[in-house]
Amino acid sequence: MSSPSESSEPASPRIASFAAFWPYYISEHRVPMSRWLHFIGTTGFLLIFAACVAMNPLHMALAAAPAAAALFAGFRLEARRSSAPLLLLGIGCFALASPWVLLGVVWAYAFAWIGHFRIELNRPATFQYPLWSLAGDFRMVSWMWTGRLWSGNAHHIAPLAEP
Repeated sequence: MSSPSESSEPASPRIASFAAFWPYYISEHRVPMSRWLHFIGTTGFLLIFAACVAMNPLHMALAAAPAAAALFAGFRLEARRSSAPLLLLGIGCFALASPWVLLGVVWAYAFAWIGHFRIELNRPATFQYPLWSLAGDFRMVSWMWTGRLWSGNAHHIAPLAEP
């Protein structure tokens, strides 16, 4: 008899790099409406974040160093295990400087998760790869801003996507 902590199924291996993660990430965003929701959420977050910087530049600048250190460490850790605690630490640093940052985070995740749970009908990669998902979202939205990913099937773009 196996103990409750043992599983009959082997744990799936983690993706080893962001370069390998990107095609998986973009394949989870096949439906254009889902990408539109990510675009609205991420653009809203960036606007709120920019407003926080404009309203409180000194505090946001002071928060940038520890937040960047946490996010950088988390990005490197992602291949081994979830970086969620470091992502939360990074968000927390900025939230201490300006609580409005939390509004931007809630705004972005609300739109993205509606896209996943109601349109794509999949589980957001954020739950397993929080920082790589954030980086993937910024890349996807930047592609949308430059006109590369507004419509069509994202699955066909993924093999061509180089980090």
